[in-house]
Amino acid sequence: MKLNKETIVIGQNISLVPYCHHHVQKYHSWMQNKELLELTASEPLSLEQEYDMQKSWQNDEDKLTFIVIEGATEPTTIAEEVRRMIGDVNLFFLFSPEVAEINIMIAEERCQRSGFGSEALSLMLNYSMQYLPITKFSAKITNSNTKSLRFFEKNNFLKKSVCDVFQETAYELPSTKLPKSSYTLAHYPFS
Repeated sequence: MKLNKETIVIGQNISLVPYCHHHVQKYHSWMQNKELLELTASEPLSLEQEYDMQKSWQNDEDKLTFIVIEGATEPTTIAEEVRRMIGDVNLFFLFSPEVAEINIMIAEERCQRSGFGSEALSLMLNYSMQYLPITKFSAKITNSNTKSLRFFEKNNFLKKSVCDVFQETAYELPSTKLPKSSYTLAHYPFS
């Protein structure tokens, strides 16, 4: 989605930057980890496929994607920004512009269970509510991913259903129940 093409969302401990071409190699290296692939219900892609996917995510109007970087400051160089990368957060609009499915991944193990995921979630929810007509957020989690199941419950998402056929649990959060998050916006210089 081009909405965030030139936007940095700066929180208390992390920042969200648009997913760009220069992020792909590090992102691709994360996605070589079998555990991350399983936890995110992702398929392995070649580096070329990952570059194609990045272009799609940047241009498709049914996806909003940010890379999560450590630190609450604007990056000054591309190299610094890539070093600070710790994960990503995405919204998908599958059936309606009012309902967004959210996915989040903190890929850097040293940054997991540190509050960065909750902050990235809160920043994405609040930023998207400011600019998009969303009334409800949803998340679909593989039943075996107990860390993510707990994560969404801890962050006030309500369990809506469990599907044994797909081994998936669905969660929802009405936009009226969002945890408030303060953030500042800055111009993204590397797009």
